[in-house]
Amino acid sequence: MDIKFEKWQGLGNDFIILENADATSELAKKMCDRNFGIGADGIFSAVKFDRMKKPENADIAWKFYNSDGSIAQMCGNGMRCFAKYVYDNGIMDKHKFAVQTLAGIIIPEILETGKVCVNMGTPILDPSRIPTKALDIFDFEVEGFKACAVSMGNPHCIIFTDGDTGRLAAEIGPAIELSPLFPEKTNVEFVEIKSRKKIKIDVWERGCGITMACGTGACASVVAGVKKGLLDEEVTVILPGGELLINYVEGENVFMTGDARRVFSGVWYK
Repeated sequence: MDIKFEKWQGLGNDFIILENADATSELAKKMCDRNFGIGADGIFSAVKFDRMKKPENADIAWKFYNSDGSIAQMCGNGMRCFAKYVYDNGIMDKHKFAVQTLAGIIIPEILETGKVCVNMGTPILDPSRIPTKALDIFDFEVEGFKACAVSMGNPHCIIFTDGDTGRLAAEIGPAIELSPLFPEKTNVEFVEIKSRKKIKIDVWERGCGITMACGTGACASVVAGVKKGLLDEEVTVILPGGELLINYVEGENVFMTGDARRVFSGVWYK
């Protein structure tokens, strides 16, 4: 069967959305390959509920895989693309809805500006649920760096530094992803604080490598910065692919606002 798809990107973090097939690990590895496939950081498909089986707290769900075929629990940039996709294609007929993910229920809202604000839920700060073997998640050492650990439905290791964040992400990110401190591996963010309201991040993403942006990583970095007293509650996050606005008040949910755009559509010939 030929597979129809759309290619979307959120700040350069790019995704393949399947229109008439389910996302699978095998398809992810083939279609996301940037030399022999379409090229993307991940792949997903919408899961529409039968009226009789629809959960009370979810309107729709997704199946989502990283480019290496591993299952992705959550992706902030991917969620913005997913929200715009299902709304633009008439799969959802309201601006705000609930999406069932492996990280729990996530609520995106299509704003009048065309941007998407995503209620990312509360950050996970319990070491056993991140998961990490670090005892103090806001002060531990990994690969010679002082680090923090936060989960936004997927694990993140955040390092605040004055160094070259891009070089560090590329050179040190792979080792930290596979550190024994993170039994399910981890995403890695190297963060430069510009001010209490602005940070710059470069990311080594679990299962993908260097990416142009990471929504959950931006959220996790702001949470860590707020908890350590380094950042205000509203922060502009500069990533290689563009900017996100993150709002976080301690003890409450994290909100992420940013762009999502369709790049092209096509057919994958099996």
